Amino acid sequence: MVSLDDAVIGRLERAGKRYEILLDPDLIQLWKQNPESVDINDLLAVEDVFHDAKNGERPTAEALKNAFETEDFIKIVGTILNKGNIQLTTAQRKEIVDRKRTLIIQHIASNAIDPKTKLPHPFARIENALEESRYSIDPFKTIDLQIKEAIKLLKPLIPLSFTTVKLAFKVKGSAYGSVSQLLREYMQKEEWLSNGDWVSVVEIPAGMKANLISKVAQRDSSLDVREIK
Repeated sequence: MVSLDDAVIGRLERAGKRYEILLDPDLIQLWKQNPESVDINDLLAVEDVFHDAKNGERPTAEALKNAFETEDFIKIVGTILNKGNIQLTTAQRKEIVDRKRTLIIQHIASNAIDPKTKLPHPFARIENALEESRYSIDPFKTIDLQIKEAIKLLKPLIPLSFTTVKLAFKVKGSAYGSVSQLLREYMQKEEWLSNGDWVSVVEIPAGMKANLISKVAQRDSSLDVREIK
């Protein structure tokens, strides 16, 4: 459930009255695409309908039934979302857009490489290219969708290759706990050697290679890592 500080207002005018709900801005578009994929407890900051959410003014049950022709809370929320407007302050819109822009750039920086150098693009280069593309971040569209849209616009501006690499990590058995937690998400197989060392084979986006090796090396300075062709 989103906090009240981070919630935005969904508003609908009915029969001369205003009806408002407090929503998680990151889940609105996802709910509209597939209501069953979002738990109502996660979507709403407060499970209630207001005349004025800021002042806590609530309508009577009779007023809700007359306005929406139902007492079903889920249906009332759906009507407000589908037929109403999302109210964002300038500060809220800026905060959401800035956060989503950062997530989009971080995703591309972590997953893509320059096919010529085989190295990831610096964050600033992707940020500048995104600005040059004039891609407009939508505060309500899902991150996954906007990443795809941004990549399509960026490819003519900077070379992007979304390839994966396989790496074999060998670390001391004493480093197993911390290193395995780091690699578990990408692990394809693992093996204990007779000398007590632990080997793990992972497949990751090429852009993550240098960063992941650095993180593992911090946990075991004797790390042996090899790229598997």
